[in-house]
Amino acid sequence: MEQIMVRKATLKDMDTLLVFEQGVIQAERPFDSTLQSGHINYYDLKGMMVSPHIHLVVAELGDEIIGSGYARIENAKPYLKHKQHAYLGFMYVLSAHRGKGVNMKIIEALKEWSVSQNVTEMRLEVYPNNLSAIYAYEKAGFTGYMLQMRLGLEE
Repeated sequence: MEQIMVRKATLKDMDTLLVFEQGVIQAERPFDSTLQSGHINYYDLKGMMVSPHIHLVVAELGDEIIGSGYARIENAKPYLKHKQHAYLGFMYVLSAHRGKGVNMKIIEALKEWSVSQNVTEMRLEVYPNNLSAIYAYEKAGFTGYMLQMRLGLEE
């Protein structure tokens, strides 16, 4: 049986990553009424691949890319105990491969990279109604920290 491998993304992965980006957006649209309609993009994927403070990875099963994620080192607020944290994003797994531990392998690879960068905390954002994502992140050891709220004034 083939093993899921996680590696740094390259320009050869761009077509797949662009499809994954649209998958993330499609999955998030029901949770976010502030997203523009039509085609949008979240990420500068090429820029992420060359940035020294971002680690963009893909998960492969055989010759197929089945998942993605990144860790971006960010400065913490000056009053926090840690100076920097790794912000995780672009967490995506093809639906046919969900429930196989792909997300856990991606998080573990991002955790290893973050530790190698002397980062001691990881953070991410998840929509409060996205219960399956919340469960997956809790399973990986994340806990709720702060609920961000908004009030639309033009709706």
